[in-house]
Amino acid sequence: MQWSRLFIPTLREDPAEAEVPSHRLLLRAGYIRQLAAGIYSYLFLAQRSLLKIIRIVREEMDAIGGQEMLLPALHPAEIWRESGRWEVMGDNMFRLKDRWQHDLCLGMTHEEVMTAVARGELRSYKQLPQIWYQIQTKFRDEPRPKSGLLRVRQFLMKDSYSFDLDAAGLDAAYEKHYQAYCRIFDRCGLKYTAVEAHSGAMGGSQSHEFMVATEAGEDYVVSCPACGYAANLEKAETVASPPLAPDPEGDLAPEKFHTPGRKTIAEVADFTGLPETSQMKSLVMVADGTLMLVLVRGDHALSETKFAGITGASEIRPAHPDEIRATFGADAGSLGPVGLRGIRILADLALKGRRNMIAGANEDDYHLRHVTPGEDFTPEYHDLRQAAPGDACIRCGRPVRLDKSVEIGHIFKLGYKYSESMGLRVLNADGKEVTPIMGSYGIGIERILCAAVESYHDQDGMALPASIAPFEVIITPVNTAEPVHMDAAARLYQACRSLGIDVLLDDRDERPGVKFKDADLIGVPYRITAGKKLAQGKVEIYDRRTRAVTEVSVEEAPQRLHELLTAARGQPVSAF
Repeated sequence: MQWSRLFIPTLREDPAEAEVPSHRLLLRAGYIRQLAAGIYSYLFLAQRSLLKIIRIVREEMDAIGGQEMLLPALHPAEIWRESGRWEVMGDNMFRLKDRWQHDLCLGMTHEEVMTAVARGELRSYKQLPQIWYQIQTKFRDEPRPKSGLLRVRQFLMKDSYSFDLDAAGLDAAYEKHYQAYCRIFDRCGLKYTAVEAHSGAMGGSQSHEFMVATEAGEDYVVSCPACGYAANLEKAETVASPPLAPDPEGDLAPEKFHTPGRKTIAEVADFTGLPETSQMKSLVMVADGTLMLVLVRGDHALSETKFAGITGASEIRPAHPDEIRATFGADAGSLGPVGLRGIRILADLALKGRRNMIAGANEDDYHLRHVTPGEDFTPEYHDLRQAAPGDACIRCGRPVRLDKSVEIGHIFKLGYKYSESMGLRVLNADGKEVTPIMGSYGIGIERILCAAVESYHDQDGMALPASIAPFEVIITPVNTAEPVHMDAAARLYQACRSLGIDVLLDDRDERPGVKFKDADLIGVPYRITAGKKLAQGKVEIYDRRTRAVTEVSVEEAPQRLHELLTAARGQPVSAF
């Protein structure tokens, strides 16, 4: 293709609204334009890259026996009510009514629709296992769309679903997807980590997220460089760092003391001169309508995900101020576990064995010192806290690290959540009705592109992997007014095309500096420069990522690039 005939609206300045590198560069490089908050138009270059990502995803899904379908984006409310998720999804779901006032929604995901298809068609164990997938638009009414394509209201997803007769079959389908995802992300040139994750509203017994470390991410991955343990922050189990000060010794009784105006952990620490690790943080939570007291160390944060898992609650929230006052007789900031009756008290494991700590006295502007868990009150001990810097690995005891990351894929063992609630049944070998077991597996198509930009960029633009770049090579004649430059560029262009290289010819009547800057900006991994070296029969091959320049003969250049790209672009696996 010739640049002069293409629509590539590059920008010289950073857009004011851009928040993260991928957002800034995709706008500047003319890949995307915003239509409304969280809604983007994908222009020519973006579409080329996204189609290449989709091709990789499709090849790897087909290779594990996936069968591609395309399901409706518009869903009747009834199937979401069957699964129990019509209410659970809350305001994140786009809801609408048709002219007859029937409730509809725009699909956030397709577990219900896929299960409805299976329910209508699968009859016998002989039809199992099945892996069905689609590459489809999804909709989520994000309250705060941001970071360009990383958090949007309309996006592309590959979602697949497995149906098996038993847990062993699900294990096999899950492993197939895990390995396929690794191949997909490898071929897309990403550096990623697969981590244990929480299943959330999807339900199920096990899940893994595939994460790419970037400051633009909204999630955190907790990992151990020593043994390889990795989990997202919601799920991670770690050994807490030791308290900053030893507990006072002795069998001391709780003692009330005045803390006027000191409500926060930091304020009480400053008032007493003792570190936050010497305090108990009291959090009043409501789980499925039941009020509970949750205790964590003063410097720790509650993992609401872990709390929900321990209580088995489908809906959790912090208690309202009036609920707290009615139950404790004091406001938040002066609450504690001593003397409570009829309230379930959950304490994090980091409090087990501690002695003579500080807690609220359940009286405004008063706290208690010398509070000992297990003696002055009786809690249930659970892992309730989020991992924190300074923690040790739960497996090997070495220090863990926390990295901001973006999720690019998520796989779930759904179990029987949808097949049971929606009445999916097949006959087994004995002629008895049984419920198939399911898995669900998603990949964010745009997120792969964004993660690549976040991983591979510099001050001049993007350096995309060859497998997903809109073009693999750009040929730049330095001076279009020089026939020798244009003739060499045309011959190189045809030779590259004959070798199957996805090549762009920059034939614009622009200054060389403009062409070089645009080529750097849009992320094409290699550039051939046809300029003054042609007098010696040579051109320059420029590696966008390393900025290395290699001189080769005009005749040798296409074959050299073909060899570089064959190694870099990734190859499809053999078909299923």
